[in-house]
Amino acid sequence: MSPRRVPRPPGAVDRSADCRRRGLTSPPTHLPPQLEELLLDDNPVQTLGGQLSSSYPRLGKLSASGCRLELIETGTFLGSARLRTLALADNALSTHAAATGAALRSLPALRRLDLSRNGLTEETAAVLLRNLSSLESLALARNSLMRLDPSVFAGLGNLRELDLQKNYIYEIEKGTFEGLGALERLDLAYNILPCIVDFELTQLRVLNVSNNILEWFLSSGRDAAFRLETLDLSHNRLLFFPLLPATSRLHTLLLADNEMSFYEAAAPGGAAPGGEARPRGREEVVQFLLLDGGLLSVTTVTLWEDWALGDLSSLRFLDLSRNQFRYLPAGFLHNLTALAHLDLNQNCLESLGLREDRPPGASPADPGPGRTPRGRGPAGEGAGAGAALPRLLRDLRFLNLSANRLRGLPAGFFAHAGNITTVDLSHNRIQLCPQPAGACVDFRDAASLRSLSLGGCGLVGLDAQTFRGTALTHLDLSENERALCRGGSALGPLAPTLRVLHLGRAGLGPNCTEPDLSRFRSLRVLGLAGNSLSDIPRALGRLALESLDLRRNGLAALPRRTVAERLPQSLRVLYLGQNPFDCCRVEGWDLLLSRPGLGLPDWARVLCNFSSRGFRVAELPEEVVRDCRWGRADPTLLYLVLLLPTCLTLLVACSVIFLTFKKPLLQVVKTRCHWSSIY
Repeated sequence: MSPRRVPRPPGAVDRSADCRRRGLTSPPTHLPPQLEELLLDDNPVQTLGGQLSSSYPRLGKLSASGCRLELIETGTFLGSARLRTLALADNALSTHAAATGAALRSLPALRRLDLSRNGLTEETAAVLLRNLSSLESLALARNSLMRLDPSVFAGLGNLRELDLQKNYIYEIEKGTFEGLGALERLDLAYNILPCIVDFELTQLRVLNVSNNILEWFLSSGRDAAFRLETLDLSHNRLLFFPLLPATSRLHTLLLADNEMSFYEAAAPGGAAPGGEARPRGREEVVQFLLLDGGLLSVTTVTLWEDWALGDLSSLRFLDLSRNQFRYLPAGFLHNLTALAHLDLNQNCLESLGLREDRPPGASPADPGPGRTPRGRGPAGEGAGAGAALPRLLRDLRFLNLSANRLRGLPAGFFAHAGNITTVDLSHNRIQLCPQPAGACVDFRDAASLRSLSLGGCGLVGLDAQTFRGTALTHLDLSENERALCRGGSALGPLAPTLRVLHLGRAGLGPNCTEPDLSRFRSLRVLGLAGNSLSDIPRALGRLALESLDLRRNGLAALPRRTVAERLPQSLRVLYLGQNPFDCCRVEGWDLLLSRPGLGLPDWARVLCNFSSRGFRVAELPEEVVRDCRWGRADPTLLYLVLLLPTCLTLLVACSVIFLTFKKPLLQVVKTRCHWSSIY
């Protein structure tokens, strides 16, 4: 069987051969000698021999993943001076590590090496990798590495990328990476590291330690300039905010799915969650006891002081979701002047610790000349000196605060966040301005805002001014059962721009009239699932909808006229499942199926009822259809058909009785009535 050649332009020389999954037990030798790329993946090649280099001296890339490879003979690559990329994942190279390592050291131009899933331990890895000084990228994922020391990576001074994910690494000895002066990317995800202390890899740009069991992260060399740009510590067990380098270029910090919190409110001299200063008592600190080679060292950190948070001035992306934060201290956000993406969903936040900026000496009730307050924040967030909102929110574009305990946001928040486009405040017990009393969140005149999620906030009776001056394109008001029961006038200002609207479980039905959407000419996606609608709203037929969700409502009928007039021709996706349809009233189903371009993703779950039994609308039995036709027949004709046989039967019976008893009956009548005879 001849190998497949990678397509080349007409007249070009074949330089790549695809021999994957061909059942080969050894590399082919009959291919053109100018071959530069050879793919041998998924062939039962257990040994690579010297014929490879002699056959293809120009080979630059060799892939032999999944080949059950156990041995690469020492002279295999002696003539392969141009080989730069070698992929050997999913083999068994730990069996003959010494001979295979000698073969690898004969490759002077090797830059990229993939040894993932080869059953390597730290000892066999050290034998394979010794003095591969030209190597720039190394993958050791899915092996059996457990404890790393400097000997494992000895002689890899030019290494730039190192992938160690999905091993069993529980300890990294100090100095393991000291010889890797060019290392820029290090991936330690999916291991069992309990902590990282004395972090001093100043040359690293990307560090991934997600999905471990880290309880703390402490950097060292606080006077050194770190080049770290991306740090991923998500899916760990961190209790405290990581102790970051004092000087760094960090622009992405991922801390989701940990157990972190701030403890300033617990300190006798700290600040309360709202930010009010408390009389300072004894200084509260946290001490980390580090045991290294029999030597005990103590690191003392005051976690709520600004310096403990490191340099966050260049941070653009911050993910703190799914932790245990109750508040953010003022010092935390003080230096986040470049922040564009902030994710704090699924915490226990009661306050953000921010206040509206006021001129010096201005009282809380006096916002200053030429300024009017645009809303009221929760208690503690509308008074006192604090961080300057304009500087903190200048570049913010994405904010996710869903599933917290917030009652509001600082007054003037969206007035200062002039570039924000996406906000998620769902599942917080907030109210929207204007309100007659109490805290509220003010979105009025937030001109940059495009996407807003307010699902599950318990909103009541939205005012017509709620979204004044906004140009929202996406709005989610799901799970707010009394938000639009005034007729939906709050949505009026959004008619020219709104494209996606979710009103699932919004209480729409007989007791709460659905909003008039006839003027929403830009609307393309509408979600009405989980309401009590007994009919498809008439206004939908005048829109250019592309997706409509009507699941879990009270729809019992689907007449052809409704399908033709209330479901627009532009519709491409329609959900109708989990409605109490009557099998005898879904005659519009065939009309739906005949529409070109319309998809019904849940068609198999669209059921109907007939005689207390459930049937799929798309697979109605013929007897049900026949019975429904009888049920839809003219009642007069039906009564006539039923009564005519009965009447005929009675008539025949009466005739028979009369003829049978005619003579005796006449005699009885004559006898009793004494009629006189003419004879």
